[in-house]
Amino acid sequence: MFKCDLCGDGYKTKFIESKTYRKRGLFDTIGRGIGLAADVAGMNRIGDAFERGTDIINRRHQGMTPEWHKEYEKAFMLAQNEAMGHFHRCPSCRNYVCDADWNEEDSMCVECAPRENVEVTKARAQRMKDEIQEKAQQASVFTGQIERRTTVCPECGKPTGEGKFCNNCGAPLGLLQCPKCGARVAIGTRFCGECGNRMQ
Repeated sequence: MFKCDLCGDGYKTKFIESKTYRKRGLFDTIGRGIGLAADVAGMNRIGDAFERGTDIINRRHQGMTPEWHKEYEKAFMLAQNEAMGHFHRCPSCRNYVCDADWNEEDSMCVECAPRENVEVTKARAQRMKDEIQEKAQQASVFTGQIERRTTVCPECGKPTGEGKFCNNCGAPLGLLQCPKCGARVAIGTRFCGECGNRMQ
């Protein structure tokens, strides 16, 4: 996998199967087949010898043999050529970057030649964030205690408490009923708000 030097995004090239590995598998299959046939035929020593021989051949085709090195180099070159179509090399910093980090207009990476429209948008967004932070810091927040309001008695003018009658003078608190229309009217109201009847 080849990766962009700036963002780390990668490009995975096509898989190239190893011929050395295929040979190893072929020898392994042949050796086990002949060994099994020899065991069935009652020639255990021949079967064991044949399996040992295939193990030796497998070791020859396993790991860092000269054949494997040649195969590896060829596969790596093919992979590089395939990946080159997906990366650009910046002439300024010499980094390999993907299309997303390449400024096509300036033929440089976005680190060396930032895209103007992207930078302007980023600057605007940052300014908006800063303004929001500033407003949030300037906003006043109520930190005091909320005082409980008390109802004042219409008869004596003192706090009434929480009952239906004034704690100080015993005057009834709440709503009265209009004798003419039956509407609920607050105590101390002189006229009914529904029919205009004079309250006592």
